[in-house]
Amino acid sequence: MTEKSGTVVEGIVETVKTIVYALLIAGVVRTLFFQPFWIPSGSMKDTLLIGDFLFVNKMAYGYSSYSCPFSLCPIDGRIFGREPERGDVVVFRHPVNGQDFIKRVVGLPGDTVQMRSGQLFINGSPVPQVADGTYVEAYEPQGPVGSRPVCVEGIPPLGSACTKEKSVETLPNGVQHSVLNANDGRFDNTGVFSVPEDQYFFVGDNRDNSTDSRERPEFGGVGFVPFENLIGRADRVMFSSAGRSLFFVWTWRPDRFFKKIE
Repeated sequence: MTEKSGTVVEGIVETVKTIVYALLIAGVVRTLFFQPFWIPSGSMKDTLLIGDFLFVNKMAYGYSSYSCPFSLCPIDGRIFGREPERGDVVVFRHPVNGQDFIKRVVGLPGDTVQMRSGQLFINGSPVPQVADGTYVEAYEPQGPVGSRPVCVEGIPPLGSACTKEKSVETLPNGVQHSVLNANDGRFDNTGVFSVPEDQYFFVGDNRDNSTDSRERPEFGGVGFVPFENLIGRADRVMFSSAGRSLFFVWTWRPDRFFKKIE
């Protein structure tokens, strides 16, 4: 082997080692600290928009088997567990279909939760809502999936205004956040849900366009979510794009870069 060919081989080996180290570091960071998450639907508008990109804080609630990619962590239950606070925006593993969802915690273990005429009741008391104008967007396909928003107007012409009533909701612990209402949906009135021990009740902020704990998994909903299914807390939007591709620079939303999630 010549000196030149030996140098080439050494260069290839160093490159492979660098790639392996980078993958190992990325795997450790993703498993223990932060997991990237992209918002595919409008269920959390206007807190989160389709095309928002964020990192989920996996240290917030400790670790379970779902903390590793493909649920490969050999953890029984949860270690270093810390319970979520009411109002946290959380990424969790669906109890049945295995997909990752993002919603807001409204019901803690031992709580009762109910919807009456679109208003949330926790432990029998109404959660106050104060009108905050309207939320307006274009009625058009949104994001790579091409889903269309739910509107007060029903199904307006493509490109026209799609509106929703906007309110500020104040949870019992003082956490305030926006909620949207478009119509009298089938989950605006529910029975009373009693949240079991070590489980949580989640609802989307876009109340008429959210698959959440108000419907049981066997009927297409989420139901109660076990503590071990929580993956992490969403704290901040890092990047946001309204287009079908990240390369469509003109669809970027700079005002949402590094935006705190409330």
